[in-house]
Amino acid sequence: MKRVFVILVLLIGCLFLFACSGDAGRAPSDAQSGATEESDMTDEQAQVEQPTPEPTPEPSPEVTDEQPETDAVSGATEALTPATGEVVISFDYTRQSGPASNQHAVWIEDMDGNLIKSLFASRWTANGGFATRPDSIALWAERAGLASMSSDEVDAVAGATPSTGPQSYVWDLTDLNGGKVLKGDYIFFVEGTLRWKNYVLYSGVITIGDAPVTVQGSAHFHFESSDRYAALNVDSPENEMIGSVTVTFTP
Repeated sequence: MKRVFVILVLLIGCLFLFACSGDAGRAPSDAQSGATEESDMTDEQAQVEQPTPEPTPEPSPEVTDEQPETDAVSGATEALTPATGEVVISFDYTRQSGPASNQHAVWIEDMDGNLIKSLFASRWTANGGFATRPDSIALWAERAGLASMSSDEVDAVAGATPSTGPQSYVWDLTDLNGGKVLKGDYIFFVEGTLRWKNYVLYSGVITIGDAPVTVQGSAHFHFESSDRYAALNVDSPENEMIGSVTVTFTP
């Protein structure tokens, strides 16, 4: 009887093991299932899901001689162009009576304060009067280096004291050596000795380029007493010696 019972138990165990091994053989793994689903995708689906490549940037155009690299280069080239045309400095002149007056000078400087050219200086001062009366058009004498100027240089700018009336002085856009200046900004000056240490200085900036320009000079009056004379004031008639200064550039 025991032997029969053992045989039954063994048979039941074998049947159970056989059934489990059959189920394992029939169940696909997750990896196999995923592979099957992936392989079932169509070609169109694969193409849609692929990322679109970014376009290749176009190369920058090369710079040619006819095409300046920047506007700054073009501006710099224009600034190096010799100027053409003329500048006219005009004002009304009223001749004064009495000593130590009526002297005036007209000149041009660059924006760095270098003398470009003297257009006029009263002959009395330029020909030696400055040595005896150093207050006469003193700023021009310093800027122009009057003490070291040759007689020919003095003669080129010195002129007689004018009569009452309108005065005009022409700058032909040349420098001290006779060469043409470049286009750009320049400072004009008109200095007048009103009486002894009292003076007026007109100044302003004129742009030399391709277009006509007209500007008015700005006046600075300096009033100072001397050993024998009191200082002038805003109401002194000597202030009318040099009227409003107008400067015109014509290309």
